[in-house]
Amino acid sequence: MSMYPLPIGSVPEQTALVAKAAFSKGNPYLTLRDELGSIFEDSDFEELFATVGQQSLQPWRTALVTVLQFREGLSDRQAADAVRSRIDWKYDMVKIIYA
Repeated sequence: MSMYPLPIGSVPEQTALVAKAAFSKGNPYLTLRDELGSIFEDSDFEELFATVGQQSLQPWRTALVTVLQFREGLSDRQAADAVRSRIDWKYDMVKIIYA
């Protein structure tokens, strides 16, 4: 597997509006992204990947899902469901849904 580092984009305006409306009293994951930005970047994992071969998924995605999964004590299946359905997780991983 190879990796070609890509920049992580900002949260689209519509996603931010929906997320902030859904969590009017705040949410730790929205705060995480707003205050710290992206906590992982592709370049953090660059040394672990070859420069040739089949393109891998961006490793920052897996790292962030693992952190959120651990924080909530979720199984792998529950974490996969959260990535698909929870706006607070999507807010942090916006490139997953728009990639």
